[in-house]
Amino acid sequence: MSFEKYLSNKKALIITLDDALYPKKDYLLQVYYLFSEFMAYTEQIDAKAIVNFMSKEFTENGELGLFKKTAAKFDIPEKYEQNFNLLFETARLPLKLLLFKNVLNLLQEVVVDRRTISILVEGNPAEAINKMKQIEWNGLEPYLKVYFTVEYSGSASETIKHILTEQGFEKEDVVLFVSENQAASNFVDLAIDNFSVTEIL
Repeated sequence: MSFEKYLSNKKALIITLDDALYPKKDYLLQVYYLFSEFMAYTEQIDAKAIVNFMSKEFTENGELGLFKKTAAKFDIPEKYEQNFNLLFETARLPLKLLLFKNVLNLLQEVVVDRRTISILVEGNPAEAINKMKQIEWNGLEPYLKVYFTVEYSGSASETIKHILTEQGFEKEDVVLFVSENQAASNFVDLAIDNFSVTEIL
């Protein structure tokens, strides 16, 4: 497919990480699997039962409070919550994280056209770095520049303003791609063209 609709007259693309570059659930479910294996090894609790419960709970209710729900269900000691949280920063995944196919095509087209690509990362930098190390980039790594919002007061808008200043772009030079749940966020005040990545999936 042609991405000219999005890239026309643009010099740079800014894209967020979770659910914009790759499906976040692909990371979370593998972390849950690793945690269930750890519980099977340390506490002799059925790993399959744990991961099935966590996957179902995540699908139905999201990730918030998932450890506490799982701990209550399987009588897991509270001391393991630290291990669970640490896994998100350190997990070595069984499977590589794959970019959305059309997002990969978009990024490759941006590189061929010699436009710049910036990744806007919100949240915990250690967790984000761990994710990015395990994404299958298909050779795109040298063309990516990563910006963490925590370095700019935790604000996505302030981070984007910094990107524009650092790279010498005007607002009209840039297009922003965000995940579906970010599409109605506070990017509007920047007056930058932005699209939900779901438009190209």
